[in-house]
Amino acid sequence: MAPFDPVAILGKPMGYMVFVLFGMAFGASLEIAGFGVAHKLVGQFYFKDQTVFKTMFTSVLVAMALLFLTIGLGWLDYDRIFVPPTYLWPGILGGLLLGFGIIIGGYCPGTSMASSASGHLDGVFFVLGVMSGGLLFGSVVDSFWDFYNSSFMGRFTLPEWLGLPTEVVVAIVIVVGLLSVWGSDLIEKAWKRREGILTQEEIKKDKRVLSIVSVALLAAAVLILFVGQPTLTDAWNRNTEKQALLQEGKIFPSPEEVSLAFYDPIINPILLDVRSERDYNLYHLENARRVEEKDIPALYDELLQAPEGSVIIVMSNDETKAVEVWKTLVAKNSINAYVLEGGVNKWIDTYANGQFQKIANHPDDALGWVIPDALGDKWASAIPPQPHNYGPFKYDIIKLQKKAPTGAGGCG
Repeated sequence: MAPFDPVAILGKPMGYMVFVLFGMAFGASLEIAGFGVAHKLVGQFYFKDQTVFKTMFTSVLVAMALLFLTIGLGWLDYDRIFVPPTYLWPGILGGLLLGFGIIIGGYCPGTSMASSASGHLDGVFFVLGVMSGGLLFGSVVDSFWDFYNSSFMGRFTLPEWLGLPTEVVVAIVIVVGLLSVWGSDLIEKAWKRREGILTQEEIKKDKRVLSIVSVALLAAAVLILFVGQPTLTDAWNRNTEKQALLQEGKIFPSPEEVSLAFYDPIINPILLDVRSERDYNLYHLENARRVEEKDIPALYDELLQAPEGSVIIVMSNDETKAVEVWKTLVAKNSINAYVLEGGVNKWIDTYANGQFQKIANHPDDALGWVIPDALGDKWASAIPPQPHNYGPFKYDIIKLQKKAPTGAGGCG
């Protein structure tokens, strides 16, 4: 499932060549569209030339339509698409400063590169200004670090803000976006009429192009509404790789293997205990976090942002409930998660050394031991014993996975 990493597929030389070719194509597109000339970019702020707005905004709408259409068809994993985390107030201030910079300098960072590559002296000086500003920012950011990291909202998107299904928001954005593009075109035409530089041929050409693009985007919006966006159940049904691992039992690290992860410096174990509050209070592993099964989807984004080397271990009393939660977590193939083999019952059997009385023939996924006091992780066996040596640790089931490749967005 896309997105694909060209370096992983083709190797470093060819993979990097793909990036170079795409960069060259993007730069050439900017130059052909005339975005390497300052007065064309600044003209949008004076309502004289709306080429930049119409082109860039239409590009955003086309990219969004293709993105969510391929996600709806199950060809693309949305959780592996980079969405910059939202820092609300620093983002607003940064956007305003960038806007002022574009008005004053005539370029944004991307178009200044295209301009300088074309030999425009003002583009070269703008690039030097961007580099100098970056160095200056890096040297003083510590003085306002608290503000720089304030109002953090994580991976916050319009569907979350509006509380609407993603496909509905996509359709609304396409309609509003097209109205904005048509409106900007009318504003540009009004100025050109006033200046006497508008030709009939230009009117017909722009109307024809905008009509074709509008029909295509509206058709895409209808198709996206029809296809919808995949639920976690849909994603699981399509994930044949994880289904095979489950059938082969390759998702169940033993208590001994999980205990190694506690002391492995390159692994960050995240323990999710999905048992009842009563069972959790009686006994749980050290640092285990109790979560309700219904809250797992809301936890998905947080786990997705976990640091490199994170391994999620889901546990219930046996395995049944933990496996269902695991299916939800790995449905989109973006989270490195496992299920504790035999659950907490087997952990107690392995490490409690007969401290508790075993319950014979207990119901499936019920606590199989008589725990006399609700001490939680204060029981000695809740803390795994330290290994005799500190590595290198070897695992049969747990595998460290590199985070899915993502690409950062930026100003074109």
